[in-house]
Amino acid sequence: QVQLVESGGGLVQPGGSLRLSCAASGRIFSINKMGWYRQAPGKQRELVAVIISGGITNYADSVKGRFTISRDIAKNTVYLQMNSLKPEDTAVYYCNAEIRRPSDFLTYNYWGQGTQVTVSS
Repeated sequence: QVQLVESGGGLVQPGGSLRLSCAASGRIFSINKMGWYRQAPGKQRELVAVIISGGITNYADSVKGRFTISRDIAKNTVYLQMNSLKPEDTAVYYCNAEIRRPSDFLTYNYWGQGTQVTVSS
């Protein structure tokens, strides 16, 4: 079994910062990519940022220049540093990982349980 456990959400004022963490645990052979998605009330889940093998990153246009995704390969952990937060960043943030399992060497997609980020004065 593989689990993704997120932490770091909360309430912050506009212009503030938060750092999200997501740790993958369980039977893992390798991780192809890890990323963050978010879903605001009444909206579809959308990609925020992703980091793939080799350190290549991709960001949604709405967060470029404000958010930074990074990864600690040894700890199977991905981080999302969020600066200059805006009210429109309010959403549940979900961690996502594409993981190759040692049992069959196939790749599976996993999701975390989500962490609430609220930007409000």
